[in-house]
Amino acid sequence: MDVKLSQVARLYEGARPATAPKEGTESGGEGFARVAQDFATMLSNAERVAQDAMVGKADPHALVQALAETELAVETAVTVRDKVVEAYQEILRMPV
Repeated sequence: MDVKLSQVARLYEGARPATAPKEGTESGGEGFARVAQDFATMLSNAERVAQDAMVGKADPHALVQALAETELAVETAVTVRDKVVEAYQEILRMPV
């Protein structure tokens, strides 16, 4: 099979835009920082609602909703952590 180098280069250049990062998107570090900030904000809001419910300023429905949202966020964070640890362990098991 004889493949010309110019043909391979042309195909590579055609595929390059599909793998290039999109303009205006945030990098991995920036995206992670935003997610971590949103997580912390959500936890502090749930804590504020819980404190308001203890002194009678918030209704029980708001408290239950805030606790459910917090539980879902923590479960998601734990799942992501477990997947990262699992991926790290897989990398360590790779032969060099």
